[in-house]
Amino acid sequence: MGSKKRLRKLYERPMRLWDKDRIETENKLKEEYGLKNSRELWRMQTILRKIRREARRLLSSKGADPESRAARLIKRVKTFLIKKPEVTLDDILSLQTRDILERRLETIVVRKRMAKTAKMARQYITHGHVSIEHQVVSAPSYLVSFEEEHQVIWNGKPLFASAAPAAEKAAEKPAAKPEAVQEKVEALTSEEKAAAQQG
Repeated sequence: MGSKKRLRKLYERPMRLWDKDRIETENKLKEEYGLKNSRELWRMQTILRKIRREARRLLSSKGADPESRAARLIKRVKTFLIKKPEVTLDDILSLQTRDILERRLETIVVRKRMAKTAKMARQYITHGHVSIEHQVVSAPSYLVSFEEEHQVIWNGKPLFASAAPAAEKAAEKPAAKPEAVQEKVEALTSEEKAAAQQG
């Protein structure tokens, strides 16, 4: 038998489900960040909404022990949302949906040039080709902390080679010296003259 605990939804649905402007905005975000459906977007928005809601409650001095609650909230936000030494409640209230979407593993893989598109990154992650701290993470919506970001690597052989290293190698390649170029031109000219005389 299953657990007796009641399963709760991890997201809150919009109040106006068929709002045209909201649907168009959501479609753009889903296309840009490679989200599978609206539920994935609503889940990220719900996480952000709860964080902002707590910040508003703290600003209005609602609830007990506001100082310790504010410290916990700021510590959580500095883990994966705001990379600043000093974070205020106003900074938390200014967070947007894109801020939390940028912290998804799927987006981090694209930003690190391990994949060309979000859909490609999603396929690599779900198939177990990406790891964090040498542990496979197969959830594209996993929120990557700032400490974990540099530890996002391939699980095994890289499946996608970025064009950046090739460009860097081309830039590092020394240019031909003018004297060498002039010698090649003179050699070609002498060969052309010899061929013309023989003709």
